[in-house]
Amino acid sequence: MNEQTPYCVILFKSVSYALKAEKILKACGLPHKLIPVPKQISSDCGICLRFEPAFQDQIEAALADKVEMEAIRPLVHD
Repeated sequence: MNEQTPYCVILFKSVSYALKAEKILKACGLPHKLIPVPKQISSDCGICLRFEPAFQDQIEAALADKVEMEAIRPLVHD
């Protein structure tokens, strides 16, 4: 059986917030990936940041007071 890596996503209200967050996380060396918002998750913005849950505290701290986040949700695989 092929186990998939669990991920979380950060949703943003605009693409500019997502791009700003990506720039901050890249500068901090935190692993992440910019992806289209999955169909099962709704958002006003078409892209989100995916990351492994083990990095959630570090990522939230890096983005705190710098980028407005709409929500952080687990990414459920179909």
